[in-house]
Amino acid sequence: QVQLVESGGGLVQAGGSLRLSCAASGRTFSSYVMGWFRQAPGKERDFVAAIDWSGNTTYYDDSVKGRFTISRDNAKNTVYLEMNSLKPEDTAVYYCAARNNWYGSLRTGNAYAYWGQGTQVTVSS
Repeated sequence: QVQLVESGGGLVQAGGSLRLSCAASGRTFSSYVMGWFRQAPGKERDFVAAIDWSGNTTYYDDSVKGRFTISRDNAKNTVYLEMNSLKPEDTAVYYCAARNNWYGSLRTGNAYAYWGQGTQVTVSS
């Protein structure tokens, strides 16, 4: 099992930046594919980005491509989401999640076995 704890959320003005972190417990962090999702009030949870075990392959939703960067440090058991050029529509609770494989849809939340508690990101206009 792996436990995930997000941090780094907060209030930022439009155009600003934030860096989210997700710290994982356990010695097998490097065996998991990691993803970030977000959920705005009254909306469904949406896929944001995913990264493979090595960190060499990433995948983004079109809405964040070019603005957000997912990365990982397996030595620190941590995955990051660097968010630049933030927009009010990026306001949501952001969750990190872990899954065992890269196959199938990376956008499907049900394919991720472990989830963090979430961190709030609010972008003011």
